[in-house]
Amino acid sequence: MDGKRVFREILEVVIPALILFLIIRAFLFEARYVPSPSMHPTIMVWDRFLVEKVTYRFRKPERGEIVVFRPPEQVLKMMKEAPVPNTPLQTQDFIKRIIGLPGETVWIREGTVYIDGRPLAEDYISPEREPLYEFGPVRIPADHYLMLGDNRNQSWDGHNWGFVPRKNIIGRAFWRFWPLNRMGPIR
Repeated sequence: MDGKRVFREILEVVIPALILFLIIRAFLFEARYVPSPSMHPTIMVWDRFLVEKVTYRFRKPERGEIVVFRPPEQVLKMMKEAPVPNTPLQTQDFIKRIIGLPGETVWIREGTVYIDGRPLAEDYISPEREPLYEFGPVRIPADHYLMLGDNRNQSWDGHNWGFVPRKNIIGRAFWRFWPLNRMGPIR
């Protein structure tokens, strides 16, 4: 092949493919992994999954959904002051489950989460992963969410540092693609 033909193929194939990839990653889907045990057993360490970024453009995040989000500023400040175990990158995004919604009052007592005075049914929390700590009661500010890990006692989450603004939510984790023997929807 001559140089002009190679250059032409790059322009016609490689560059459009790269642009398409960047558009898909920026606006539709993104692959992620989990470096900590905070979401066990729902998501295990080093599981690979897809995050979709479209749903929350049309509706609000809902309780029980697993989301990827940028840590709030106070969390980044805390991480700089004291490194967090199982958090290898100081600026990485987090993945947690939405527990509390804007305007709700939340507290945790004797291993149970209460939302506005009612116990929250959490079939994804096994007895050995029930929280051993107490939290609240606290009222969640407007346009903020309380995020907790499924492995409550091994998760550095909202019970440690507070609430996540809606604008920090990147997308919803929905499909595990690795390891192959656990491929499928994330719930």
